[in-house]
Amino acid sequence: MKMIRLSTLAACAGLGALLAAQPAISAELSIALGSIGKDVEEMRTQLSKFTEETGHTVKIVEMPASTTDQFGQYRLWLAAQNADIDVYRTDVIWAPQLAANLVDLSEAMADRVDQHLPSVIQSQTVDGKLVAFPMYTDAPALYYRTDLLEKYGKEVPTTWEELAATAKEIQDAEREAGNSQMNGFVFQGAPYEGLTCDGLEWVASHGGGTIVDENGEITINNEKAAAALEKAKGWVGSIAPSGVLSYKEEESRGVWQTGNAVFMRNWPYAYPLGNGDDSAVKGKFDVAPLPAGAESGESAACLGGWNLAVSQYSEDQEAAIELVRFLTSEQSQKERAIMTARLPTIAALYDDPEVAEAQPIVAEWDTVVESAVPRPSAPTKSQYNEVSKEFWTAVNETLAGRGTAADNLDQLENRLRRLKRSGWE
Repeated sequence: MKMIRLSTLAACAGLGALLAAQPAISAELSIALGSIGKDVEEMRTQLSKFTEETGHTVKIVEMPASTTDQFGQYRLWLAAQNADIDVYRTDVIWAPQLAANLVDLSEAMADRVDQHLPSVIQSQTVDGKLVAFPMYTDAPALYYRTDLLEKYGKEVPTTWEELAATAKEIQDAEREAGNSQMNGFVFQGAPYEGLTCDGLEWVASHGGGTIVDENGEITINNEKAAAALEKAKGWVGSIAPSGVLSYKEEESRGVWQTGNAVFMRNWPYAYPLGNGDDSAVKGKFDVAPLPAGAESGESAACLGGWNLAVSQYSEDQEAAIELVRFLTSEQSQKERAIMTARLPTIAALYDDPEVAEAQPIVAEWDTVVESAVPRPSAPTKSQYNEVSKEFWTAVNETLAGRGTAADNLDQLENRLRRLKRSGWE
């Protein structure tokens, strides 16, 4: 049950003197978050410190790892004006869809906005309201086995063609040597938000655009986008296992961390886990930017990241804002980067020597973050989730061999046009 706040009691006549002599009443808060890797462990550490500082206690409400499932549950709770959740951890793409149910943090965070990457702040601003504040940003990496590349005299691939050729050669050689489980490349191929990220990277790096452009125009149905998806289709059952069509982040990491992949596409959270004592690839890998399309010469990394938002239906909004300020502070972001390799949104931390020593990927990733490709949540507004679902479905169908990329993208364009007429025009 929520504690009654002092501000409410103070309105009662005759209690002024009594309240002046009483200690502040602590709040009982709740925070909803999904997790992969060490997210919950890191959050518990942070919340213990928050309780020591403020006296407020915080319950973690764990959500499914799938961001698609998280979003669906958030929408149900907020539509019902649920007061049980005070703070939500939100994906970078959700601001336009959830804004009406979230507290405007513009005034509460006015003294900190300038510390953070402008693009991240902008992504969480809807119609002039700052509806969430950044915990960390994200951009994926190409993980590669340094020992295997050295063994076979190969360079780190810079194009998708080079990756496919190197992955196939090493995979086949390792299988002939007795490791029948070795795969050349693992990624996220399941039909969910993660495949929107992977698919967008393939398309954008081949010059095929970004599904829907910043003006809301549908751009996905083009030859370069189709060629990119056909290329990725050729990896399935060749350098990637057929089961990749059901892989999310953790399934990919599972194959990689047991030593059964040459390359992996994943987010920075996998870096410290890969160097854990229980990892078969500890000390045997490094990261590089994702490959470029051979013709475009451009690499594309999808912009990710997570933020904290206060529910309009929270009965302890002041304490909830205190929690957001604490968890997004420079000290909290530094500790998070050191423990989990989550990328800070505070630019100064990319030059922090303690962060660089603990997690080299963080110091190396600032330029990747700055040029990361956003998903089209801003131009498609409240329809983004439906737009993304239509895209990841078309990509998954193509990877599975159910129709050509050209046919699937043609159908996708028709579905997106219907969504546009009903939602974001």
